[in-house]
Amino acid sequence: MREGVLGRARLYLSWQASSLGRYILEQFLFALVGWVPTVVGIGLRALLYRLILHMDGVAAIESGVRLRFASNIRLGNGVYLDQGVYLHACPNGIEIGEGTFVMHHAELHVYNFRNIPHSGIRIGRNCLISEFNVLRGQGGITIGDNVYTAPLVQMLAVDHVYDDPTRPIIEQGITAKGIVVEDNAWIGAGAIMLDGVRVGKGAVVGAGAVVTDDVPPHTVVAGVPAKVVKRIEGQATSARGVVYF
Repeated sequence: MREGVLGRARLYLSWQASSLGRYILEQFLFALVGWVPTVVGIGLRALLYRLILHMDGVAAIESGVRLRFASNIRLGNGVYLDQGVYLHACPNGIEIGEGTFVMHHAELHVYNFRNIPHSGIRIGRNCLISEFNVLRGQGGITIGDNVYTAPLVQMLAVDHVYDDPTRPIIEQGITAKGIVVEDNAWIGAGAIMLDGVRVGKGAVVGAGAVVTDDVPPHTVVAGVPAKVVKRIEGQATSARGVVYF
């Protein structure tokens, strides 16, 4: 019985941090300053979280942000993590580029306990990852610069094998090819990107689309499954109404 409890405790800790010492340090800092509100808390975390993660310059981390395997997280200068953001960065970690905002209750989850060599989440500069996005990076997710996502977007760089009807799905393993979103793309609300796809430079994914194949650069795709509905060729349109800059 005791071995069973200890085994479960070790398993739990292995899901939280790279070592027992790291777990104690990270949890101590979360308890000490992770809850502190306002700019006071942001300032304290900008100072003290350098002890547990990599920070290039100054990053703003709101109260209530949850971090796991913090030693595998790198934040560029000017990164903003809103309240309720969850970063689970077991190998090979999470990198967020300079000036990128990750809005409230977004979840960036590597969860690489199978030691997949190309796992991880890499986000470029000046991006916006909107509210309630879910990025699962077992197969690797790479997002370029100036990429915007709307709320409720999902990028799922993992898939289950289910070919054998005689075995439970949990015993059949996974595939993990990875997802790439190139510079200047725009992903509409509720869009889902499945494993193995590439969204080209300057492309637009319509709201609610399910992307199962590559999206060519400078096109608009929509539907389930997503298909090209327009090519972006620079003509102005009055259908959008007044444009604000």
